[in-house]
Amino acid sequence: MVQGSRARIRLGWPDVGERELAEVAEVLESGMLTMGPKVAEFEAEIARLCEVEHALVVTSGTAALHLAVQALGLQPGDEVLVPAYTFPATANVVALTGLKPVLVDVDPETMNVDPAKIELGPRTKLLLAVHLFGRPLPLHALPDVPLLEDAAGALGARYRGRACGGLGLAGCLSFHPRKIVTTGEGGAVTTNDAGIADAVREARNHGWRSLVPPDMPAPGLNYRLSDVLCAVGIPQARRLDELLAERTRVAAGYTERLRDLPLLLPRADDGDVHGWQAYVVQVDDRDRVLAELRAQGIEAQIGTYALHLLGAYRDQGAFPGAARVFERALALPFHTRLSDGDLDRVAQALDKLVSNH
Repeated sequence: MVQGSRARIRLGWPDVGERELAEVAEVLESGMLTMGPKVAEFEAEIARLCEVEHALVVTSGTAALHLAVQALGLQPGDEVLVPAYTFPATANVVALTGLKPVLVDVDPETMNVDPAKIELGPRTKLLLAVHLFGRPLPLHALPDVPLLEDAAGALGARYRGRACGGLGLAGCLSFHPRKIVTTGEGGAVTTNDAGIADAVREARNHGWRSLVPPDMPAPGLNYRLSDVLCAVGIPQARRLDELLAERTRVAAGYTERLRDLPLLLPRADDGDVHGWQAYVVQVDDRDRVLAELRAQGIEAQIGTYALHLLGAYRDQGAFPGAARVFERALALPFHTRLSDGDLDRVAQALDKLVSNH
């Protein structure tokens, strides 16, 4: 029982219900649990939302990143620029593809890659940049280098009127339960490049180009997303505008309640639309605040990770922006079931924890 017998406020809660149940029931009744029509149906919805010609769904956001990086045909040892503050999958897929991830520091206010810190070398072939927590990248300030978007949390976000996931060579989405559209586990590669789409389509299905006659030009993997999971995502994709409006309402509710506290609050640049995958504030003494919130039955979490502080990437030097954000970023409970009373309770708890300490 939490303190004072008050109900726990969940960190996340997928917006799923009867419509998803009906779609899943249709799949179960059809007997086509995978490689059936729901995959193409879900892909068409994602392509529409990202305003691209092709969307290929796969088993996770990490799988999407892996296949997208692999599809670009880079050579072993080529360098890929990666933000120093991101979930490790962004860099891991680069390293596991035989390429060299080169960390770039982030802007300590936006938490996205800092264009001023990008240095291009003779082997720099790609910028793999993240719209972190749904805040669009400042594309206008990025150097002229091929861009792969890690848009894992940016479905619905827009940069100067253009859909995130359709801004670079390809975009990579995640459908993890804390994302605005979820399939439980899942992801997608979005692109206007038919060659990239074909490469991802083959690689996610063992490398098969065709089964009759059998044609496998290169070895592949099994990263297929089942019809059952696609059925969960279809109704949410169709009501993305509604889901984003609800999350925008919750974000505005937090901002109204927290604006006078000593916190750095999230926002998008003027003219952009935030995707609101999470509501992440920055606060001094974050670990104490996080522990106190949890003790009061308020689920909270760190933002994400400073890669140079992890063993796998510790050899790349100091990244003060990433280190500062890692120490201060705090993800608050964020989902469409939050009531005004829940937001009041979170805000009141934060007020007591940060105002007089």
